[in-house]
Amino acid sequence: MNTFELLKPRTGLRVFISGAAAGIGAAIADAFLEVGASVYICDVDQSALDKAKERSPRLHVGMADVGNRTAVDRVIDDAEAKLGGLDVLINNAGIAGPTGEVEQIEPDDWDRTVSTNLNSQYYFLRKAVPLLKKSSDSPCIIAMSSVAGRLGYAFRTPYASTKWAIVGMMKSLAIELGPSNIRVNAILPGVVEGERMDRVIAARAQSTGVTFEAMKEEYLRKISLRRMVTVDDIAAMALFLCSPAGQNITGQAISVDGNVEYL
Repeated sequence: MNTFELLKPRTGLRVFISGAAAGIGAAIADAFLEVGASVYICDVDQSALDKAKERSPRLHVGMADVGNRTAVDRVIDDAEAKLGGLDVLINNAGIAGPTGEVEQIEPDDWDRTVSTNLNSQYYFLRKAVPLLKKSSDSPCIIAMSSVAGRLGYAFRTPYASTKWAIVGMMKSLAIELGPSNIRVNAILPGVVEGERMDRVIAARAQSTGVTFEAMKEEYLRKISLRRMVTVDDIAAMALFLCSPAGQNITGQAISVDGNVEYL
């Protein structure tokens, strides 16, 4: 096989991506469609799903609140029926959660962050792993964590806690599922340019009493390359991990962040 062909996932992979009507998830979905995969996405926002379907008619879509076990069961069952099985699960859904000092964080906000970011990954795994065990195409799980899953993140304790937990879950599953030839890795995006990051910067600026521009500059100073990454950078890593070139990569927490030095 040509060396460069190893970098391309096999045509026809059956891929499920949670939280993928916009942002990182949408970029990953588009990337897999471009290489000939069959892709099913879910999201809590029906209007965003409708727009995604208009943009990419080949997409299969389903609405789900990922913190709801029944909803997760429903979309995975629908994906199995539509795709005929599963080769790749990408646990991407997540929220930023509250920003503030720990004593100011409302318990309901904490619970919602844990439910959406962490519990949802388990809900998808419990349904998808039996399908992945039937795959003969080097099945792969990608858990979306964050640079906040390797660094402390003041004023963002709920978010960081879930992202560290995701790395631990991935490490454990890589050992557990290795004998079944299922590879499990985590991608840790850094500061990803876009509307969501702008909202995070604005919230942190407000909580610390500085301007948006000053807070954005502070974020960039923490990155060795002094620039944000893009959703396409994250999508490229997802493709690589699911390609023949990544067939021996498992149990890894891979940062795509320009080397964020601290948060």
